[in-house]
This record gives sequence, structure tokens and C-alpha cells, in this order.
Amino acid sequence: MVATPEQLAAATKANVEVLLDLANTALANVEKLAALNLGAARSSLDDSVANARSLLAVRDVKDLTAVQAQMARPSVEKAVAYSRSVYEIASGTQAELARVAEQQLAELNRTVGAALDEAARTGPAGSDVAVGAVKSALSAANQTLETMSTTVRQMAEMAEQNIKAATDASVRATANFTKGF
Repeated sequence: MVATPEQLAAATKANVEVLLDLANTALANVEKLAALNLGAARSSLDDSVANARSLLAVRDVKDLTAVQAQMARPSVEKAVAYSRSVYEIASGTQAELARVAEQQLAELNRTVGAALDEAARTGPAGSDVAVGAVKSALSAANQTLETMSTTVRQMAEMAEQNIKAATDASVRATANFTKGF
């Protein structure tokens, strides 16, 4: 099968569209991270000023202990919230990239399948065996990729659950620690 200039132009246009989609996804997520980091920096500065004022107001050791306990919990909670937000952005980016990759793989499979069908139709006698072997290999590769994709999704879900459990435990431990003061 020989590609015509129109087919090549259409393929090029489709590839450019995919690249633009990926670039927009990347840029949107960089913007989210920048906004998150700016907010975290602003919050950290505000907290530092408030903590410095609280420390300057301390008159004895008992007050110092109480102020330190008050400072610990919000800091841990904000750190946990920040890391959750970063994880959500990264996870969303990964999901979008996986979606695009799956679409491209499906399109590639469709194109290769059509080319193989054309080769079987127009090829010499006996070429249908070779085409069948290639189709079988392509099917096996697709099944392997699907299995790997499913496994990666399951691992990501498990990691997300573990991260949530660990951050919840950190917040509870900090809360219990600060209650003792």
C-alpha cells in the first residue's frame, strides 16, 4: 500500500494535533503546579510571620511549649495537603497522557490492520498466511499491552490508597502529639 500525498498530509496534521494536545496538557499542569507552589509560598510566609509573632509574645517555658504545639499541627496538615495536591496534579497528568497514548495505539492498530487487510487482498497467493501471522502477533502484543496497562492502573490505585493512609496517619499522629502539650 502506497501512501498518497493527501494521506501523508492527513497523518501529519493528526500528529501535530496530538502534539499540541500534549503540549497544552503539559502547560496546564505546569500552571497548576506553579499556582500551588505560589500559594504554598505565600501561606508559608504568612505562617512564619504569625509564628514569629507568637514566639515573641512568649514569656515563660510553659507558654513556649504551648506555642510550639500550636505551630506543629497546621504545618503538618499543610504539608500533607500540599503533597496530596501535587500527587493529584501528577496523577491527572499521567491519566491524560495515558489516554492520548491509548488513542494513538488504537489508531496505529487500525491503520496497521487496514494495511494488512489491503496486503492480503492485493498480495500474491499464499501471502494470507504471512498476514495472518502478523495479525496474530499484533493481537498478542495488544493483549500484553492491555495486561500491562491494567496492572499499572491497579498499582497506581494501590499507591494512591497507601499514600492516603500514610498521610492520614501522619495527621493523626501529629494531632495526638500536640494534644499532649
